[in-house]
Amino acid sequence: MNAKIASIAVGLLVAGLPAFAQQSKKSTVAAAAAKTEHAATHRKGAGKKSASAIPAAYAAIPQSERLAIQADLVWLGGYEGLSAEEFDGRTIDAIKAFQKRNNGKETGVLSEQERALLAAAAKAPEAAVGWRRIEDAATGARLGLPEKLVPRTGPSRTGSRWTSGLGQIQIETFRLHEASLPALFEQEKKTPERRVGYSAFAPDSFVIIGEQRLKKFVVRAQSSGSEVRGVTILYDQATEGTMAPVAVAVADTFEGFPDPNAGPPPGRKRGVEYGTAIVVTNRGDLVAIGQVTEECQSLTVPGFGHADRVAEDTTNDLALLRLYGAHSLVPATLAGDSGKGDEFTLFGIADPLGQAGNGTVTRAAAQLTARGVEPAPKLGFSGAAALDAQGRFAGLVDLKSPVVAGVGSAAPQATLVPAAAVRAFLAAQGVTAAEGHAAMEQSIVRVICVRK
Repeated sequence: MNAKIASIAVGLLVAGLPAFAQQSKKSTVAAAAAKTEHAATHRKGAGKKSASAIPAAYAAIPQSERLAIQADLVWLGGYEGLSAEEFDGRTIDAIKAFQKRNNGKETGVLSEQERALLAAAAKAPEAAVGWRRIEDAATGARLGLPEKLVPRTGPSRTGSRWTSGLGQIQIETFRLHEASLPALFEQEKKTPERRVGYSAFAPDSFVIIGEQRLKKFVVRAQSSGSEVRGVTILYDQATEGTMAPVAVAVADTFEGFPDPNAGPPPGRKRGVEYGTAIVVTNRGDLVAIGQVTEECQSLTVPGFGHADRVAEDTTNDLALLRLYGAHSLVPATLAGDSGKGDEFTLFGIADPLGQAGNGTVTRAAAQLTARGVEPAPKLGFSGAAALDAQGRFAGLVDLKSPVVAGVGSAAPQATLVPAAAVRAFLAAQGVTAAEGHAAMEQSIVRVICVRK
């Protein structure tokens, strides 16, 4: 790790800390020089480090959350690490320093309140560069972007590209099929006119840092099977004071293969969101969850086409959708007694990533507890119908993905919009709940919301 500090601290990160860093540039450079001298005897093999051992307290949490913690520490100028592969003792030291500054116990493990405090402290420097978490439609990856610094956007050969007005800063994603991560790692290091200062390789990811012509660069890539997704950050040395920590944050927030059940980036709706709707009339009326169907640039039902959002109930998070010219729709049986008991069967259509691209209606067993519907179903089930053991309609599933605040994973949370609330909403819109004995599978459709 000392070799890494020597390679990066002077050339990339330390010299480029912005004004919001906790220590002065003079003391930073002096500290970096001391680290460089201390690391001089360890240069052999520099740039070929493998993954560091992750402290036990953090080993069990998702990699995306470890990356988020590191990114927040970088924004505060208190951490020089680059990736989850390097989540080591220096990260713990940075967390302890943060805890000390906030009069907390220096445990090195963030409590839920401390994690929220750390995220809040990073907001000001993030806002200064227009920081936003996005989903890259071209590659399927998630990453953070400094939108004020790279306002120009467009497609690249294998992904997306964001640049500054004059091209001093470039951020580009890439997606490669039938690729070898080790081969790509070696290829990236040998790019013409590129001088590598540091590189680290792990079984499913790598990071490379250095200089390319008159620019600094960071490359981070991740693999899943034979597919590789990555991001390259290039910036002029003249922008280093601003871009050094930003480049670290972009690399740290990059998720090549995000968990489809983890929900959207914090504070953001999905660019493309899949949900479930229930047919309530044969003329094309559907009931769905409000949040799934709001702010849509386009809202479609596969096999039927465009749907309009004609009414909403913000109190119960419901929306009424309408298909025009639809035929062969079978309305669900929503009238009659409401479902009884705490045991239900859910009928919905999971997100394509959750069922290998399939669009069929599936069932899931669940129960209603004090914490909501458990276990929470897969993404895409927001709007799924819940039926009791006698097949009576009990309500709609409202699936939400909470922001992870503390150390530990957070699963999506599901609640139940009661049948009575659904029927009252429909009645207020002049829609009469259907009677009969239709099988619920016939009345379930998928809705796709595409946002800007």
